[in-house]
Amino acid sequence: MIEQVLDEADRRDPKHQRTWVALVDGNNHQIQRLKAGAKARKLKITIVVDFVHVLEYLWNATWCFHAARDPAAEKWVHRQATAVLNGHARTVAGIIRRKATSARLGPVNRKIAAQAATYLTRKAAYLDYPTALEQGWPIATGIIEGACRHIVKDRMDLTGARWGLTGAEAILKLRAIKTNGDFNDYWHYHLNQERHHIHQARYHNHHIPKAA
Repeated sequence: MIEQVLDEADRRDPKHQRTWVALVDGNNHQIQRLKAGAKARKLKITIVVDFVHVLEYLWNATWCFHAARDPAAEKWVHRQATAVLNGHARTVAGIIRRKATSARLGPVNRKIAAQAATYLTRKAAYLDYPTALEQGWPIATGIIEGACRHIVKDRMDLTGARWGLTGAEAILKLRAIKTNGDFNDYWHYHLNQERHHIHQARYHNHHIPKAA
């Protein structure tokens, strides 16, 4: 799958003039495959971990330090999430570890807190959210997942539907064009191309004579 994604990106940017950004969920194998693919193609790819996954770890950690429904739990997550967005993931990891020690957490909660801290430390290289936000890059996959549901699933995943690859790709391209608001421009282009291939190409200098 990673190779197919890189192939498509190569098709769109064959001269590698654009900035390549890969938004991932933090899966180590996924990251390793992206790095290997980039190295093989001599590409520079910036990898960004989905911020929602970071939030999940922070929420797991906060319940180790706060009782259920404690308003302070949400405030703690807000502070640490803001720090991560400002580029201080390792600092937040240290805060979690120190808090786990001072709170004298039991084995179960201490393990959960340690997992959150370790995640932030190991993924710190892919948590450069200040740069991502400054450049206008996405930091969460929600918009992508939403597009997949709207453009792909809502049309293709119908009861009794069966698709071949060619037909499915054609339909999805049309849905993407329509969703992007480009259908009228596309249809004008399509009609002009049909006129050229079916009619103009049959005449000298592609000039269609007027009917008598």
